[in-house]
Amino acid sequence: MPNTDLGLAAAVDAFIDTLMATLEPITDSTLRRPPEQLRKDLALDAFNCSAAFIDCDDSHSEPELEAFIVALEQHFPELLPPKTTPTDVRAAGIITGKRSWLNEPSGLFNSLVAADQQGGTAYSSVYYEQALRMAHTAIGLDDYTSRFELSGVEQFRSMLLRTMKSGNVNSGASVATTGGPTAAAAGGGAPAEEELPEERPLDELLEELDQLIGLEAVKEEVKLVTALLKVQKLRTERGLAVADSSRHLIFVGNPGTGKTTVARLLAQIYRSLDVVEKGHLVETDRSGMVAGFVGQTATKVNEIFDRADQGVLLVDEAYSLTRGGEKDFGREAIDTLVKLVEDRRDRVVVILAGYPDEMADLVQANPGMQSRFPRTIRFDDYEDDELLKIFSLIAGGQEYELDESGEEAVLEFFAAQDKGHGFGNGRTARNLFEASVSRHAIRMVEIDDPTNEQLMTLNREDIEGVELVDDTDDLAPEIDDDNNNDGEDEPPTASSGA
Repeated sequence: MPNTDLGLAAAVDAFIDTLMATLEPITDSTLRRPPEQLRKDLALDAFNCSAAFIDCDDSHSEPELEAFIVALEQHFPELLPPKTTPTDVRAAGIITGKRSWLNEPSGLFNSLVAADQQGGTAYSSVYYEQALRMAHTAIGLDDYTSRFELSGVEQFRSMLLRTMKSGNVNSGASVATTGGPTAAAAGGGAPAEEELPEERPLDELLEELDQLIGLEAVKEEVKLVTALLKVQKLRTERGLAVADSSRHLIFVGNPGTGKTTVARLLAQIYRSLDVVEKGHLVETDRSGMVAGFVGQTATKVNEIFDRADQGVLLVDEAYSLTRGGEKDFGREAIDTLVKLVEDRRDRVVVILAGYPDEMADLVQANPGMQSRFPRTIRFDDYEDDELLKIFSLIAGGQEYELDESGEEAVLEFFAAQDKGHGFGNGRTARNLFEASVSRHAIRMVEIDDPTNEQLMTLNREDIEGVELVDDTDDLAPEIDDDNNNDGEDEPPTASSGA
């Protein structure tokens, strides 16, 4: 039976010892504190961090408090004397209210950011890495990790990254250490297979997620899924029990709301957390799974799962599998899919995507569907100002820009759209851009020797009056033989420019 107490103690000791070794070159000169004081400051941050995450869900369980005592008693013998019990800790109120510590960076962390800003180093990255290890260990002490605890980790992670960003510190930079790991250790390891892109660090993937326009609720859900997987990985590594939970997801929302983009990022996140080995995304729809003759549908579904092996399978418009007449093989595809989801649960993560109401019908179509797809992530339609940002990023990627009148016209266009069932979101923004470029070209040929500024600027005249063809009855993605769906209906990120 594994000793759960020692996991937090190991994380606390690693935090203190690694940072003591890493910070040795600047302890006296930059931090201006003797080594013994630095160790005390590090121990205090470890104390506060551990206590904050135990306090996250207002439930100070026996395993959590026992682990806390074992981890911190040697560093704070006056506060946690020999034979201290969880009852003693509760009575003293040592943990209560500590969650507020997650809201602001500690003085020590601020000092490390300042040192990095001055010297171009990345000491705060080492602190960040080791502190998150403590955080994930602390919330993994109980068999069940609550949403409050997962949200606490994300709050803490984001706060540290914001502080580093405000100091222009590169969280991915490396620092030479004396006996400790480097900040760039994450993401290292054996090279990926030749056909796969290089594995990316988890923080880089989450930062890319943050750069997506809008989708705030989606980002929160993805980060909670990520935090839970990281905790489960830690528990598995330490031989602790892990609650059996499905990793498969349902995405609901109108087209063009970023479902494919987020699925692609999730695939890479799953790879970075060793959920799958490859982390590639395979996209399909009804046409890729349903055949016209007896016995062929199951074969097609098996072939799709083979292609997605050790990656993520995204089934777009999955609800369409339930549609068809008496001789339709859509339900055979569903039955085969449900069986393979169970048989290959350790090899393939499946995401089903489609409209909210229709996806609810799909879940009811097979008794095993609901238990295998317990989590639904909703992709809301974009607001008009977000669609303007998407339009502007698409335009910028093609070396066009909107003047003030053009921005006003784009906002007016989206305000006039019916944003009900099937609204195209990012797809509509792209279609509007393409239509406006055509109108702009007609305007330019009437100008003798136009300037570069004129050739690049879209105005109200190019936008106003555009009418787009409603193509929402044919929303299936184009799936090519190489699985190189270009994702053109997906919105760009705030930093992509395309």
